[in-house]
Amino acid sequence: MRKPTLYIVKIGGNVVDNPDALQRFLAAFAHLDAPKILVHGGGKIATEVAAKLGVTTQMIDGRRITDQAMLDVVTMVYGGLVNKKIVGLLQSLGCNALGLTGADAGAIRAQKRPVGAIDYGFVGDVAEVASGKFRLFLDNGLVPVIAPLTFEIQKGSMLNTNADTMASAVAVALSAHFDVNLTYCFEKKGVLSNPDDDNSVIAHLTPQSYAAFKAKGVINKGMVPKLDNAFDALQNGVSQVIICHAHELAAALKTQNAGTKIVSSFIPTH
Repeated sequence: MRKPTLYIVKIGGNVVDNPDALQRFLAAFAHLDAPKILVHGGGKIATEVAAKLGVTTQMIDGRRITDQAMLDVVTMVYGGLVNKKIVGLLQSLGCNALGLTGADAGAIRAQKRPVGAIDYGFVGDVAEVASGKFRLFLDNGLVPVIAPLTFEIQKGSMLNTNADTMASAVAVALSAHFDVNLTYCFEKKGVLSNPDDDNSVIAHLTPQSYAAFKAKGVINKGMVPKLDNAFDALQNGVSQVIICHAHELAAALKTQNAGTKIVSSFIPTH
C-alpha cells in the first residue's frame, strides 16, 4: 500500500524578514493539497531584537553563539514573535496551523552540543523526533509550524537548533509513515553554479557533483550544511529533496521545473 504524501517545507530567515515575500510564500504553502509541516528560521530578527535589548550577538563561521542572554532572546523571537506571526498569517489563509517548539508535546528532543574547539553555548543537536505526536497533529487536520528550538529533557532547557537540521530530522522520522517531500525554500532560485548569477541553477545535484562543486569552492559557507542535511534526508528514507526560491514553491513541487533537485545518482538530460 502506497504511503500518503507529506510536504515538509523549511523557509529561510531572509524570507521571514520580508513581509511581502513571506505573505506570498505562505499563500503558496497554504494551498499545498496534502498534509504538510513548516519549519522556519528567523536569525536576522533575533539579532535586531538582541541589539534593542543590549544583548551582544556573537557569530563564528555564520553560527550563533547562544549564551543564556541570547537563549532568552531566541526563545522569545523564534518561539513567540516569528512563530505566532506565521501561525496567524496561515490561519488567515484558511490553514489550521499549530505553532510548536521542540518542547511542546515533547516533539523534538535534543542534546546540548559538547564543548569542543568552540563553545556554542545552549545549542542543541537533535536526538529524537516524536513522530507519533506529529502524526496525531496531522491526522487531526493540523499543520505544525516548527520554530528552531528544541529542548534537553534532563534539564528542561530550551536549545537553539539549526532549522535546516530540524527539517531534515523531522522528514527522516516521518518517512516511515509518509512519502515525504522535503523542500528548502530561501531567497535564491536553487543551488547556483555561479554565485553571482541567480539564473545559473544546478537542476540536479548528486553526491559526486556536490563533492566536485565543493572542491572547486563553488558551493561553500552556509550552503554546505544545508546540502549535508538534504543528502542525509535523502539517504535515510525521504523520497524527494528540493532547494528552491520561496516564490517558486508551487512550481518546484508540481512541475519540478524550478529549483535544484537533490538526487542519489546521475539524472540523464534529454
